[in-house]
Amino acid sequence: MLLDRRRDEHPGLRTRTAEWSWDEVVREAAARAALARELRRDGPFHIGVLLANEPDFVFWLGAAALAGATIAGLNPTRSGPQLERDIDYVDCQLIVTDAAGMNRLRGLDHGLTDDRFLLIDDPAYTERLAAHRDTRGEAYAGPETLLLLLFTSGTTGESKAVKCTQRRLAAIAHAATDKFGHKRADVDYCCMPLFHGNAIMALWAPALSNGATICLTPQFSASGFLDDVRYFEATFFTYVGKALGYLLATPPTDADADNRLERGFGTEASVDDQAEFHRRFGARLHEGYGSSEGAGLVALAPDAPAAALGRPAHAGVAVIDPETLNDCAPAKLDEHGRVLNADEAIGEMVDKAGSLSFEGYYKNDAADAERLRNGWYWTGDLGYIDDAGFLYFAGRKGDWIRVDGENISALRIERVLRRHPSVVATAVFAVPDPRSGDQVMAAVEVAEPGAFDIARFIEFLGAQADLGSKDTPRLIRVSTRLPVTGSNKVLKRELQAQFWRTQDLILRWAGRGTPDYRPMSAADKTGLEAEFARHGRERLLRER
Repeated sequence: MLLDRRRDEHPGLRTRTAEWSWDEVVREAAARAALARELRRDGPFHIGVLLANEPDFVFWLGAAALAGATIAGLNPTRSGPQLERDIDYVDCQLIVTDAAGMNRLRGLDHGLTDDRFLLIDDPAYTERLAAHRDTRGEAYAGPETLLLLLFTSGTTGESKAVKCTQRRLAAIAHAATDKFGHKRADVDYCCMPLFHGNAIMALWAPALSNGATICLTPQFSASGFLDDVRYFEATFFTYVGKALGYLLATPPTDADADNRLERGFGTEASVDDQAEFHRRFGARLHEGYGSSEGAGLVALAPDAPAAALGRPAHAGVAVIDPETLNDCAPAKLDEHGRVLNADEAIGEMVDKAGSLSFEGYYKNDAADAERLRNGWYWTGDLGYIDDAGFLYFAGRKGDWIRVDGENISALRIERVLRRHPSVVATAVFAVPDPRSGDQVMAAVEVAEPGAFDIARFIEFLGAQADLGSKDTPRLIRVSTRLPVTGSNKVLKRELQAQFWRTQDLILRWAGRGTPDYRPMSAADKTGLEAEFARHGRERLLRER
């Protein structure tokens, strides 16, 4: 077990106010493991953790590994009914939280009595742990013990819980070490939430495997990022695309590169954002492909184009047409990297070797069957492979927009819109056309909507050589804050359900001639609703 190897005085965990050696981290985990076993009841040994990035979260991850328990990280940004559903779904018999979290849970129908909650800021909790301080940390688990239930982000549908055993997490840690050069001397800055796979799989597990130092901040802050990185002398961090957008939206200074950051790892950042981050902050970003369900599809390739993920990791990794089950044709790219034969080249990324790392969803056989069809593992994500054999990510399966009989990539449009200096984050999605098919709608987040220059934005769109007429959004929502998950992923399904029914500024272009966006008034929105009704398509608005 990785925890057994970490009994030394090397710094293991740091916050702004405290520090623990790895030996102390293991001792803290052992005390909590003993407390968990004392409180264990019949049934699944599942412990919910509803906390920000607090040291106790790290200690309870270790505690579960020693005690043979399973941690389910609960998302504090979820609504009351959603939390209620999550707790019931994953069969939590014990919940670790704090006073603020307990206030959110009171009154919910979670089926747990007050004695099944441990509040880390309650003096009684400290007293209970004190009784187990001399625990040696005996392990009651093995490689096949279920360690984590990781909730999917739920950006396009209901969140599911992905199973992850101790064996799988250890394998991920070793693979990340080989792929991204993790080492004992690293200082890993954890600003992504620990309830999500990004922080656990890409940061906590490799740090544990190598005995590196983990530095915690309670939650991501773009304005506090660089101060934290300098304070901790961090060398590595993880991110998601929207968080990176917030960082790049902070005012640049001549001292941005005055830090020890060497590299970062994350997903969904554009090539332009990666290059800009390296220019400003001096660290190289490794843009990867992975998910809570599984990874291992991509091998890094030094000669890969900037937009590519790399090469397929083995011969079984392919891009498949889900209807024919045939491999898609190689992608033909123009000088801008745009796929010229999208209908033939873009399909779903599949591992024909089957479930090499996916261990299934908790209590969801139907979702398991959807992932494992025809003996293959289906990622649910789109991709394409060029003539040189490089693999590219083309967005989530729900990001496929059908416009006038052609398939349009929402991800590619998002990357174009992100180039605009006022755009912090964006989401592109399909909305039904009043008459037939779909049209493209974009939501952009800007720091100051009142200062957003519509005329200059229209000029910008017209100047983008890789934005075709069918790619150009018909509707644009301008917002100060797009809805996101707790891991900073934009909730497209929420935006898609709202359409233009929002107080945010909505710009509309009729779709003919040169783009000429006009702000929609209340009367315009009412007229658009009436247009849907005239063509009998109002049902699509309700279904979306």
